[in-house]
Amino acid sequence: MESKVLSQAPGSSRQKKAAVINDMSGFGRCALTATLPIISKLKVQCCPIPTAILSNHTAYPNYYFDDYTSHMQPYIDEWKKLGLTFDGIGTGFLGSKEQIAIVRRFIRDFSTEHTIVMVDPIMGDNGRTYATYTPAMCSEMKQLITCAHIITPNITESCILTDTAYHTGTWKEAELLSMACSLADAGPWKVVITGIPQGSYIGNFCYDKHSGISALKRTKQIGQTRCGTGDIFSAILLADAIHGVALHHSVKRAADFIKECILASIRMEVPLTDGVCFEEVLDQLKP
Repeated sequence: MESKVLSQAPGSSRQKKAAVINDMSGFGRCALTATLPIISKLKVQCCPIPTAILSNHTAYPNYYFDDYTSHMQPYIDEWKKLGLTFDGIGTGFLGSKEQIAIVRRFIRDFSTEHTIVMVDPIMGDNGRTYATYTPAMCSEMKQLITCAHIITPNITESCILTDTAYHTGTWKEAELLSMACSLADAGPWKVVITGIPQGSYIGNFCYDKHSGISALKRTKQIGQTRCGTGDIFSAILLADAIHGVALHHSVKRAADFIKECILASIRMEVPLTDGVCFEEVLDQLKP
């Protein structure tokens, strides 16, 4: 009875809340460090589940790392006692088959018919899986995306998930649509293939299975690649989806906001490893 009261405290049912499963890097503006303020700014309570604790992300020459796998289930079990459910659930980098299995159970146990589940299947880039990602983990990720309503793979991850040959040439819309349809057939309602090179532009390909609408949204490429931009992108999409914002509009405003973050970071001469100084332009992001 006490846990039921705690989970339904006055006002709590009126505010949207999202559980976000990712690592926590104390410095470097990525993962939960970036996701928390973005989702909060969009008037959604952000409830983190850390998969690992890092002093700073791994692009720096040295860092402290604590794998949180053994703590995740006991942490989650306490939320079960509170009877929590969420309007949205988002996942980021998962470092093992065990973590992926924990996330699948979490989605099963904490979702309602109204919960939006978004999976960012972080597995690789530039045509290759990350060194820590095994074929078995790739197979598990293929199962995890079946639990999602929205997925946001980059072009490399889209190829991995659909067994499509990766190439470095310009991706045609017909190729992107074929991959997006294949991904949607696995379960997700909406697919956003991110980070598609388009000459001097970067593209995001959106596909909505229910409407059949697809579109390639392009943004002028500014500066060099920075840590954390994918986390910011996913955070905006998750919060917007919870609020019922149309996918195509959400993708465009997320890309536009990241562009402003990069411009501010260039002006302030923020090192690439330090991510983007989104704090300087956060007031431009409206719910």
